[in-house]
Amino acid sequence: MEHIIEVNHLRKVYGETVAVEDVSFNVRQGEIFGIVGPNGAGKTTTIESIIGLRKPDGGSVQVLGIEPQKQPRELSNRIGIQLQQAAIPERLKVWEALDLYASFYDRTVPWQPLIEEWGLADKRNTPFGKLSGGQQQRLFIALALLNDPEIVFLDELTTGLDPQARRATWDLVRAIRDQNKTVVLITHFMDEVQALADRVAIIDNGRLIALDTPQALVADLGAETRVHFSLQNGFDANVLQDVEGVTAVSQQNRQVNIQGNGPLLANIATALSKYNIAPSDLSVEQANLEDVFLALTGRAIRA
Repeated sequence: MEHIIEVNHLRKVYGETVAVEDVSFNVRQGEIFGIVGPNGAGKTTTIESIIGLRKPDGGSVQVLGIEPQKQPRELSNRIGIQLQQAAIPERLKVWEALDLYASFYDRTVPWQPLIEEWGLADKRNTPFGKLSGGQQQRLFIALALLNDPEIVFLDELTTGLDPQARRATWDLVRAIRDQNKTVVLITHFMDEVQALADRVAIIDNGRLIALDTPQALVADLGAETRVHFSLQNGFDANVLQDVEGVTAVSQQNRQVNIQGNGPLLANIATALSKYNIAPSDLSVEQANLEDVFLALTGRAIRA
């Protein structure tokens, strides 16, 4: 598969602070590529170097065969960048924002269909400041698609959104990829990139500490499965210690937590049925990207 972004040994320094140190990765055509890490990890500086807003102090970057620092105008006409909230005046109407930003490019698609496509038709004359958080994000995406870009960069797209708006925005990201575009998604939300990304780069302290598919990163962790349920008083959950795959059992009052490997949930459910017990809240918790991050860095994700 063709690499349309190539980053090799990228380095960026601000005074005595090393923001990015020896970061290398490729992005493939047609994928959603996630870049995750805590605030201050260096992910935004990395992206700013890729799109030409920052001049690297070391290493090289190529995007669509273009060196961002040498051909910024050509690059800007072929990529789309999701704008931050402060970039749009609150009194600017939706259609005015689209019409204005269309004038910044050498070539654009008609913005009227974008209003329809991204669910903003009834908000066409609404000032930006009157839009909901989800509506603002849809406008940001529409603006990023005005020049029919080959690559779309989305930076912290769902920060500040409620859970319903976040999930709706995830669908929008998938819709962009379905238009045969490549998406680079920068976020500090591990659940977001696990749900969306084909591959994910984890950056911390300016360094690339992991790169693979979300599934492979979780599998390589080798973390155990966790099963949770509550029971009536009088049952000793320690009898489940001998169930196949179980490595640890803990019980506090009515709440039982079991760790193990293999088809743990099925094995526990079968064992409980022998005691005529069928907990209504029997649930399983698999390892996820947050577990991977904590295992790699040894500390909680910074907000």
